Amino acid sequence: MAKKVGYRCSECGWQTAKWVGRCGECQSWGTVDEETARSGVSVATGGAVTAPAVPIGQVKAEVAHARTTGVPELDRVLGGGLVPGAVVLLAGEPGIGKSTLLLEAASKIARQQTVLYVTGEESAAQVRLRADRIGAIHDSLYLAAETDLSALVTHVEKVQPGLLVVDSVQTIGSTQATGVPGGVTQVREVAGNLVRMAKERGMSTVLVGHVTKEGSIAGPRTLEHLVDVVLHFEGDRHSRLRMVRAIKNRYGPVDEVGCFDLHENGIEGIADASGLFVSHRAEPVPGTCVTVTMEGTRPLPAEVQALVARTEAQQPRRSSSGLDPYRVTMVLAVLERRLNARLGGCDVFTATVGGIKLSDPAIDLSVMLAVASAAGDKALPPGLVVLGEVGLAGELRPVRDVRRRLSEAARLGFTRALVPTGSLETGKGKRGEASLVRVNGRASFAPGFDVIEAENVWDALSHIT
Repeated sequence: MAKKVGYRCSECGWQTAKWVGRCGECQSWGTVDEETARSGVSVATGGAVTAPAVPIGQVKAEVAHARTTGVPELDRVLGGGLVPGAVVLLAGEPGIGKSTLLLEAASKIARQQTVLYVTGEESAAQVRLRADRIGAIHDSLYLAAETDLSALVTHVEKVQPGLLVVDSVQTIGSTQATGVPGGVTQVREVAGNLVRMAKERGMSTVLVGHVTKEGSIAGPRTLEHLVDVVLHFEGDRHSRLRMVRAIKNRYGPVDEVGCFDLHENGIEGIADASGLFVSHRAEPVPGTCVTVTMEGTRPLPAEVQALVARTEAQQPRRSSSGLDPYRVTMVLAVLERRLNARLGGCDVFTATVGGIKLSDPAIDLSVMLAVASAAGDKALPPGLVVLGEVGLAGELRPVRDVRRRLSEAARLGFTRALVPTGSLETGKGKRGEASLVRVNGRASFAPGFDVIEAENVWDALSHIT
């Protein structure tokens, strides 16, 4: 006998006493469903346990050590490799290269343990053709085309794999849940069973997930909470460059990024991605500024470009590509208010080079100087990199890992940097970082790399004009 106890949002778990069309927490429409509970069920007497509780110091941690996937860039994002029993969710737009990457990684892992690749979107013959093209054939790599959860479990019981790849979780359905495959209820049921099976068997599991038109992972938000690692596959369809970003990782750093080159013969990792996001030209051009962003533990030089053009429209356009539009709008407001820039009758376009997406606050100053350079039609000095977070009062705030960023810039041939005052201390840096010396009050990364310090946007602009 079931009795009604209220309503719950399937996306975020928000509860309410009566039904509403829109969740009061995550503002999603049509996600609030009736919640029921079984009456007459008592847990006062307790139940069977899977294993007795032991002191935490006696728990064996060796079983949770990561094992390499054979793809160094994927290992970087995962934090060393796949952990037995871990569940990884890889999401990305259709055709971005998710299946190609996983098939190549599965073939390399098959050299060490048995791998089961379950496809629900393609036939087995289609996957075989891709495997032939990229050279991903191995006797320990098993392939099955299934869309039913019970059939998938049967394959797991027969093959006993060390790694299970499900492509994709939205195509698998369960008879124990209502709705069509890909729906909220079905995805939650299928993912819950796969996570439970992975933990019980100590089997690494990789789930491929779809994304919505806004770019977020499709399905209930609980899907991201259930898994151990969430990876997002990014890239421009018109470019061969692909990036895998860690959004959640219980076994390694978050926001780590792996770079890949997708071509007709497969996908390859790019060990040194520095220079991919910077234009190479003989003479400096107005409206361009180079910065160094931190993607996890990796410093990546990136170029910010801006174009300012007069317009007769009553409402000038503000367009950005690869940058946070809200942060760009804030930087433009500071530029107009604090530096008296005249942008009211101009269209302002900002973008990054190479398709990289930048969200690091350290790029604020580079965006501001790129726009100022474009508005004044005057190029910034050559060999310059710019770092700094801009405050609403026009002050410059220090950013993290400045030494590592500047060391990478010096390695690529840049000769000077503009940073907020107080970002660096004199002395020797960590391993792989340059030392900072001060001569006559001027900072320098020896040899031949000068550091200019500025307290606010006025100082920053005066140093480079």
